[in-house]
Parts: sequence; structure tokens; C-alpha cells
Amino acid sequence: MLRAVQVAAPDAPPELVEVPAREPGPGAVRIAVEACGVCHSDLLIAAGLLPGTTFPVTPGHEIAGRIDALGDGVAGWQVGDRVAVGWYGGSCGRCDACRSGDAIHCPQLQIPGAAYPGGYADSVIVPAVALAAVPDELTAAEAAPLACAGITVFNALRHTAARPGDTVAVLGLGGLGHLGVQFAHAMGFRTVAIARGQEKEPLAHKLGADHYIDSTAGDVAEALQALGGARVVLATITNSDAMSATIDGLARRGELVIVGVSPDRLTVSPLQLLNGDRRVYAHSSGTAVDIQDTLRFAALSGVRAWIEEVPLEETAAAVAKMAGGRARFRMVVTTGR
Repeated sequence: MLRAVQVAAPDAPPELVEVPAREPGPGAVRIAVEACGVCHSDLLIAAGLLPGTTFPVTPGHEIAGRIDALGDGVAGWQVGDRVAVGWYGGSCGRCDACRSGDAIHCPQLQIPGAAYPGGYADSVIVPAVALAAVPDELTAAEAAPLACAGITVFNALRHTAARPGDTVAVLGLGGLGHLGVQFAHAMGFRTVAIARGQEKEPLAHKLGADHYIDSTAGDVAEALQALGGARVVLATITNSDAMSATIDGLARRGELVIVGVSPDRLTVSPLQLLNGDRRVYAHSSGTAVDIQDTLRFAALSGVRAWIEEVPLEETAAAVAKMAGGRARFRMVVTTGR
């Protein structure tokens, strides 16, 4: 028997239970989980808000560990390999999105914790196509949050039009934002951090920001224009009004790139966008190879998530701390393996 954290019904509390060990089927592997990040998206899964979720459910999609069993037909991986799995947990491989290299938008995308039991457990079985290799320079606890939070900001930044030396602003200094600032600095951008309160300025500079803008102290767009305008604003927060307030701070052909989730509408006029041919768009996660690229870049550059580790037995407390906004950056549950 193995340990797993289950949510019995929508919004029920997480409970540690024992489950039978399982063998991987064809094309799948079993991972001995060493660490699993706690992500806000896990709350959506635990609430039953993702289509296809059945209860009881074991959340967790920021997974890092070692392969301990291979299913039939798996090639390129060996027992003992260090691997990570993120929001991308497999896809059909046949649709237009998959065939064009955009599998993160596969209509049959498999999300760990929703499509199959996730990483809040001693082990997890995943399709081999979802695996990313973990570099030796990263511990499992360091790799886990990079498989979702890390790839989200890294992949978004590297697909913008910004080039080294350009001004890139990161809106927010939370779980995504603190990684966004680090990645932007490591990519060679003139990095601007935007957050609420002057007390966050030392943190912003510690993370690598060249400039800090206190959004409560004045007009954010004017402050960005005083710096010459932002080639990119990476919005990591969930406040649509704060996102909208940065648009007039974009430089010519500047981009507002949204990775923070909000159901609220943006406020923007066609004139604002036509003034300089600006763009507003969103960027979601990425596939297994994108996770692997993120991990390699982090290993080379020194980018790390700032984490708080707790044992698997304390997962419920870790989820509550994250949901209540008491976690400073990222919570990671570990199995002791």
C-alpha cells in the first residue's frame, strides 16, 4: 500500500489515505514522487471545476521524482531517471494542435490530478510523453514548482518579441512574479518589478529587478514611460484593473502578456492599442519539452523558486496556507524518498 492525499468530494478537505500500488500500462511510467508543488490550480481540481474530474481525486501537477517502473513500449527512459511533470500530463498526439507542436491546447489534454491521480502521493503513473528530464543541479523540491509556475513565466517570456537589453516589466511579486523577475533578469532584460507597497522594493532588487514601481504611489503607465516604455509587461497577478493600468506604459509595439488567471474584463480601447501598434494576449504553460527547457535554463542561470517544504502528511495544512494567501511564494510537499 502507498500513501496518497485524496479529496473525497468537491471542496472536501484533503485527507491522507492508503491506496494500492499500481503498475504502469503501455506507454506509461510510474514515478516515485519525491516532491510536489502546491499550485492554486489544484484548488480548481479539488472543487471539481475542471471537466472530466472524478472523485475521490488526488491533486498535484508539479511533480518531481524518479522513474521506478516502465510500461510496455516506453523508449528513451530508464528506471532511476530523474523526471518532472507539470500541467501538461499527456495529449492525444493526433489532433491538429498536437501535430502542429501545440499539444498544450489539445482538446484531450490530460492534467495530473484531474485526468488521473496526481502527485500528492508516494507514486504516480503518467504517460511517458509528459516526462521532462531533471538536471542534476536541481533538487526534486527545486524542480517541482518549476514544472508549472516556472515554465509558465519562462515560456511566456521567451516567446515575446523582447530581446536582451529591452525593458521588461513583471507585474506582481507572488508565486509566479518572483520567478518572472528572476527569469527576466537572467535572460538579459532590463527588468522592472511592479507591486503594491514601497516595502517590496528590497525584495524586487534581491530577485534581480533593475527598477521597482510601487503601484500605490502613482500612475504605473507614467512610471513605465519615464523608463522609456516597456517592450513587454508580464502580468502574473489576478487583478484585471492592475493589468489594464499598464497598457499605456507599453513602448511602440509593446506587449502585455497575461499569465495570471482572472474572470474579470480588461479595460482597453482600440485607440490605446493603435497608439504604437500594441498587443494584448495570454500565454499558457507549455509541453514536456518546454518544462525540460525551463529546468535546464534554471540549472544554468541559478533561477530558483523560493519554497517552503512540508511533509506529505501535512499537505492539508500546506494547501490551506496557500489558499489563504499566507504562503510567501511556493509550498512544496515532500515524501521523504
